[in-house]
Amino acid sequence: MKIKITNSPNYSIKNRKKNKIKFIIIHYTGMQSGRVSIERLTSKKSGVSSHYLISRKGEIVKMVDEKNIAWHAGKSKWKNIISLNEQSIGIELVNKGHQFGYENFSKKQISKLVLLCKNLIKKYEIKKTNILAHSDVAPLRKIDPGEKFPWRHLAKKKIGYRFFDIKKPSRYDLKVVKAFQRRFRQNKVNGLIDQECLKISHYLANSLKN
Repeated sequence: MKIKITNSPNYSIKNRKKNKIKFIIIHYTGMQSGRVSIERLTSKKSGVSSHYLISRKGEIVKMVDEKNIAWHAGKSKWKNIISLNEQSIGIELVNKGHQFGYENFSKKQISKLVLLCKNLIKKYEIKKTNILAHSDVAPLRKIDPGEKFPWRHLAKKKIGYRFFDIKKPSRYDLKVVKAFQRRFRQNKVNGLIDQECLKISHYLANSLKN
């Protein structure tokens, strides 16, 4: 796997042990071009970086050594872990993002992402459920890599969560969801599991732990 080196000054000097790396966080650059993205990620003034960037042509650029903490996730949380930068490797995918014309990720880009992730998963024994989106760990601030990111394709490659296809919900499924909505989301009882239902169920599940 060919990797180009373009060093960024934006990282924490303190080295971390191999067993501290437990997550991979995927981002999109959200900038007009790959060149502009690299300029920002390697600019001392920006104060941001990532370990890797993958161009639309599939070129992998390494900007921060894996043993160092890159500044990519910002204020973040996953389960009971706060500040994911310390335990993660950040990968940026060149994409204009929602602000400048969100586009499909290229096949070459995703192909190289799969190779890179598999390499990192093996090297650091990262659980496949610990392959996360930036929006997973900072949902109030971030939406990347967004709805066009091919999570289903990655899942087929054993990267990330497994997908479950429910082509047609059964009458039982509809009744259960409606019962949930009548109790916890009374303004819209339609039997469909939407984003609001998921947020409510997530909140309820967390409250039961306390």
